[in-house]
Amino acid sequence: MTGLPTLPFDQPNLLGIAPALRALQSEGPIARVRTATGDEAWLVTRYDEVRELFGDQRLGRSHPDPDRAARVTNSVLMGGPQDNYDTEDADHARMRALLVPRFSARRMRALTPRVGELVDGLLDDLAAHGAPADLHRALSFPLPVLVICELLGVPYEDRERFHEWSTRMAGLDDADASAAAMESMVGYMRDLVRRKRVEPGNDVLTELVGSEDGQLTDDDIAGLGAVVLFAGHETTVVRIDLGTVLLLTNPEQRAELVTDPARVPAAVEEILRLSLGGGGQGGLPRYARADIEIGGVTIRAGDAVLLALGAANQDGRAFPDPDRFDLDRSCPHPHLAFGHGARYCIGATLARLELTAVFERLFQRLPTLELGVDIQALRWRENLLTGGLAELPVTW
Repeated sequence: MTGLPTLPFDQPNLLGIAPALRALQSEGPIARVRTATGDEAWLVTRYDEVRELFGDQRLGRSHPDPDRAARVTNSVLMGGPQDNYDTEDADHARMRALLVPRFSARRMRALTPRVGELVDGLLDDLAAHGAPADLHRALSFPLPVLVICELLGVPYEDRERFHEWSTRMAGLDDADASAAAMESMVGYMRDLVRRKRVEPGNDVLTELVGSEDGQLTDDDIAGLGAVVLFAGHETTVVRIDLGTVLLLTNPEQRAELVTDPARVPAAVEEILRLSLGGGGQGGLPRYARADIEIGGVTIRAGDAVLLALGAANQDGRAFPDPDRFDLDRSCPHPHLAFGHGARYCIGATLARLELTAVFERLFQRLPTLELGVDIQALRWRENLLTGGLAELPVTW
């Protein structure tokens, strides 16, 4: 079929979902689309169906014939099948058993004072620099990097190296460059793991080196560490940037936040709901392990399925007036920014902690903060899996 809607969809509004995505959502919960690589996939756009499929054991990240499976992009990260088809569930359970205790709510709460100190220090530097400034480079990028470096035990002075690898890993167009960057990141982590065996620290990598089963190889730990290092900063950077833009473009809501800092948690949840972007490459890729009847269609075993989190989080069936940033939103439906079910994001508590620390302080410290350019001039990184802004010019 040649008439299928083709990803990526054009997204003229930085803070909204792509018009083509909204149109598909209005027509039905699931649509057949063509990916950027020319393959076909099912795109799931409505909240109820996305949430249901998140919890469906018949969907996985792997495929029995990965070389022939549909691809979404050329990125090594979620561009196509991941994991081993025969051992995916067991491998995932083992990974979560290792990482969940290291990212527990209790441990994250213990980090709260330190994260606050880091935000205060970055805002001190920003104020000393003076306006205008790039908030992306001054706050949004360094904060999550500082936090994940301290947590994992990665030297902060290496941030530009691993950020460059992260950017190339997330590149959507060049498969070889993406794979090479992943190899470099894992190699870097492997060297770091070897150092931890000789010079242990008070960090997650050291804990993994000394894990109870003693069966983790350096390669195992390096692979886990590379994924956590990438995920632990890239997505939060995007959300700090877009959260700032959301508040700067909703002055009444921002004024309420400044007057009553107790509203920050509500603001963080709205930022998470609205900061996933629009069309992009469609959504999180999954592959059917068996036939699935849902939304009036039959997904066949082996088919690619894209779970459009951004569209689901702005589905008016679940969130009245879904495009509105609303601190008073009262809704029985939790957003899906961190997924749902067995694969719920391990770093959710950490991301909330960092966002809370930022938005408790940013507008208290810089009450006259405003965008330094027209919102239409902000540049979205369309060629990256994580999207996000290249820079965020501000003044005050």
